[in-house]
This record gives sequence, C-alpha cells and structure tokens, in this order.
Amino acid sequence: MRALVFLLLAASSAQATDIERWREQVRAAECAFAASMAKRDFASFASHVADDAIFFAPGMRRGKAAVLEGWKPFYEGAQAPFSWAPDQVEVLEGGQLAYSTGLARDPSGKATNRFASVWRRESDGRWRVVLDNGVPLSTRERERAAEPDAKPCPP
Repeated sequence: MRALVFLLLAASSAQATDIERWREQVRAAECAFAASMAKRDFASFASHVADDAIFFAPGMRRGKAAVLEGWKPFYEGAQAPFSWAPDQVEVLEGGQLAYSTGLARDPSGKATNRFASVWRRESDGRWRVVLDNGVPLSTRERERAAEPDAKPCPP
C-alpha cells in the first residue's frame, strides 16, 4: 500500500513539474510574441500564429493569412502602437493547450485592455497562438493598471 501511495505522489509531482515547465515555455513564447511588436519584426509575429488561428481583433480574422493581413498595419512605422505582457499563464494537464492573459498598454504605458490568448503545442514542439482576443479593463484593473507588472518580460 505504501508503494502505491509513493507512486501516486511521485506521478503527481512529475505532472506538476511538467505543468510548470510548459507554463514557463508558454510565458516565454508570449514574451517573444510581444517582443516582435517592440522590435517591429512581423516575421517573428507570424511565426507565433497557428495556421488555423482565430483573432477577434481587428475584426474577426479566421486563419493565419487573414490574421497576418489584419495585423500587418500594426507593424508599419517606427513606433509600436501598443505593447503587452502576460501576468497569468495556465496549462492543461496534458500540455497541449495553454491560456495566457495580461495587460496591453499604449505607447505611453497606460493600460488600455486585457488580452487573452489560447496557445497550442504543435507537433514540432513549439507553442503557437490559436485564439486571441482583447477586452476592456474592469474597474479594478484600471485601478491596478498603474502598478508595474509583477513579472515583466525580459527586454
């Protein structure tokens, strides 16, 4: 009986380790995705978008080509029109899907909305965005928006 309990605890610990590793992978992918905007690197942005992605802004965009067409104007010009960073990342136990969310900010640093992205681990092992949306900030988030991000993306 003790052996069974030990095996169950070990399996649970291994699963927690996997989830934490995947969570960090998704966080790193989200930060690289955001860095593509700051660096004005549209090819990098495109590499994070799944072929069957759906982005809800600007306008409903279904499929990578439509998403890229909609986002291309955001990459024109020397200054990024906005930035974002995740403040929460969660991964399903199987490690195939993940959710990231955080604040999006205008060039002055003012929080403008909350983004939410669903990521899928592809057959090549890379995480790519399959769903993306933004929503207006709640009253509570507007109050907290002036606070610095708890765990900002590396520059």
